[in-house]
Amino acid sequence: MNPFRYTRAGDVTEAVRLGGAARTKYLGGGTNLVDLMRETLERPTSLVDVTGLSSAIDEREDGGLRIGAAAKNTAVAEHLAVRTRYPVLSRALLAGASAQIRNMATVGGNILQRTRCTYFYDDDGSRCNKRVPGQGCDALDGFNRSHAILGASSACIATHPSDMCVALAALDATVHLEGARGARTLPFTELHRLPEDRPELETVLEPGELITAIELPALAFAARSTYRKVRDRASYAFALVSVAAALDVENGTVKDVRLALGGVAHKPWRAWKAEKVLRGQRATAQAFRAAADAELADASPLRDNGFKVELVRRTLTAVLGELAGGGA
Repeated sequence: MNPFRYTRAGDVTEAVRLGGAARTKYLGGGTNLVDLMRETLERPTSLVDVTGLSSAIDEREDGGLRIGAAAKNTAVAEHLAVRTRYPVLSRALLAGASAQIRNMATVGGNILQRTRCTYFYDDDGSRCNKRVPGQGCDALDGFNRSHAILGASSACIATHPSDMCVALAALDATVHLEGARGARTLPFTELHRLPEDRPELETVLEPGELITAIELPALAFAARSTYRKVRDRASYAFALVSVAAALDVENGTVKDVRLALGGVAHKPWRAWKAEKVLRGQRATAQAFRAAADAELADASPLRDNGFKVELVRRTLTAVLGELAGGGA
């Protein structure tokens, strides 16, 4: 057992002061961090409990929504404004875990959860550059059915596990941060990093920097949005492929669209290319497939996960067809 110190932060200022110490981790619901500590993959000497910080879900005057980082996943999924104005987020959260985990997990912790790659967790016999930089990646030539087809590198092919983050990427969310150098905001799509040659660096957060809130912009057509997750079993499995989508169709033509993919990359994957192809096009299955093909043009499937390319194509086409037909 690795001994550690536990402190409960009274406010953001105290949390940032305590969190700046070496080998310190912020503790939310602990649904990922505590597991990693049990496996000795994380060995913090100090934990700063931030569950007492803001968990408010505030509707803003401009029609947007601000969600405190300590808000529980269940509270967000069940909030009336989320369910009616951003159903894609509610559905992503409900697809993500059991009710017991959602009751504990926080928004901030969900964002920062680490990969579920088998080789990352196998500390006894597998090489992993994310766990030990420079060690190598056994997933490259190993069993890589669940791994990335977009944005991967020779150093890491792991995927980001969060369903909620895929929805936030699609919704143009903004992250509010507080650190030793003060407060700043960041587009959600810029928070997580691709692996390149430093897969151990998963976000652009500075040491000790704390997520304080997530802000969703006013986006009227997000009311017509949904999340679809394809997995090996219906109960609490991580996504092989997932799609978060919001679609605005006027007179049969795509006026605007937001798309993000899960289960395919080291970070929640915003489908910018597919969005660009779709805007101004007729809302047809042919156009939806063409958009998927544009996004998948740079896909690099591995030995065991080539099926993901077609699975993304079919899932994206089906989700957009559902939304174009008036479903959600």
